[in-house]
Amino acid sequence: MPTRILPAVGDADAVRSLTSLLSQLPDAEPVAPVTDSTQLVDTLARLAAESVDELPEVVVVHERIGPVPALELIREVALRFPAVGVVLVTSDASPGLFQAAMDHGARGLVALPLHYEELASRVDAVAQWSVGVRRHLGAGPDVFGGAGGTVVTVSGAKGGVGATLTAIQLALAAQASGRSTALLDMDLQTGDIASYLDIQFRRSVADLAAITDISPRVLADAVFRHDTGVALLLAPGDGERGEEVTDTAARHIVGALRSRYDVVVVDCGAQLSGASAAAVETADAALLVTTPDVVAVRGAKRAVRMWDRLQIRKAEETTIVVNRHTRSAEIQPALIQRITGTAVAATAVPANYKELQGAVDAGRVHELDAKSTVKQALWALAGELGLIAGTESAAPRRGGRARGGERAVRSAERPAVTFRRRKEIGR
Repeated sequence: MPTRILPAVGDADAVRSLTSLLSQLPDAEPVAPVTDSTQLVDTLARLAAESVDELPEVVVVHERIGPVPALELIREVALRFPAVGVVLVTSDASPGLFQAAMDHGARGLVALPLHYEELASRVDAVAQWSVGVRRHLGAGPDVFGGAGGTVVTVSGAKGGVGATLTAIQLALAAQASGRSTALLDMDLQTGDIASYLDIQFRRSVADLAAITDISPRVLADAVFRHDTGVALLLAPGDGERGEEVTDTAARHIVGALRSRYDVVVVDCGAQLSGASAAAVETADAALLVTTPDVVAVRGAKRAVRMWDRLQIRKAEETTIVVNRHTRSAEIQPALIQRITGTAVAATAVPANYKELQGAVDAGRVHELDAKSTVKQALWALAGELGLIAGTESAAPRRGGRARGGERAVRSAERPAVTFRRRKEIGR
């Protein structure tokens, strides 16, 4: 069977040189080259959506590919398309770069200027590895057949506003609709998803912190499969271990989960860390949960401004979720939107803690009655975000429009709010 080889080269001269040599390799079937990192990932995603078998066995990445640096691009390809072997073509063949390339997921390195024998030997070895991986994994769960799952982060404007409950119910709704779902507790020092779901499990996200190449098997050992089907990756039981999860580790972990599940929900808590910042930055949708009171809305405003200053996420790419909402509240979603400059989810979660107290105290929030107005609202929010199979997201994503917030402005009640109250919130 011919080996399909996809060159990813940004330089026109290098394209001609590389494709000329690849066309001379025995049993090689070079496909049309891609000229930048975005085109490469989009091409692989399109092929993977048809079938894993449609993916090329080998991708050859030139060091001058852009705009994403070559090593970061290799990591993304390795995480999202684990049965594709990647070869890096570079003028720097030093042991240091070789080790870095391997750490990022490359299966081989070829030095410039190109020589037929070296290129042929490396491509052949990587192609055999790719074929072996596909044969070993077959159609089992270790081959992800999509272009990568949807990542949604849930952060709190301050502690106690309901971010964890929101994250759990979003994950449960997505899983119940038939989408494979993972719930990641990135509230590293105080995260307590395990208590909400009454489980004990010795492994945590900290156990993956030092692993740069998170294989499907390693990931499977770290997650806990809940009775509902949701895969849980928990915060460490000893809060000080949260420091082991750096921003780089968080990117690797979220990327590994994205490559394995249709939906990844991340509970980031209310305190910003390097790890939670990395999760928010890379998420498809970032939610910020607040309650309709002065202190919480001020906290939401501070968080939005801080994310913007640190270039984590722009205000217009963030969605506020209003929890414990009542029609009689002086602070309504439309006012919160104007204060924070974000979108506001069209679905507001009603204030009805009596429905929750028993389930929360028992650690059985996954058993909330279907008639619960809180559960109904949170599952409706999951539909609004496109997390439920057959729904389309209305939440603003990177470069997206704030459609959910626009609907909130049109539909929210607008009781009179005093000038003094506006000034108190906006400080």
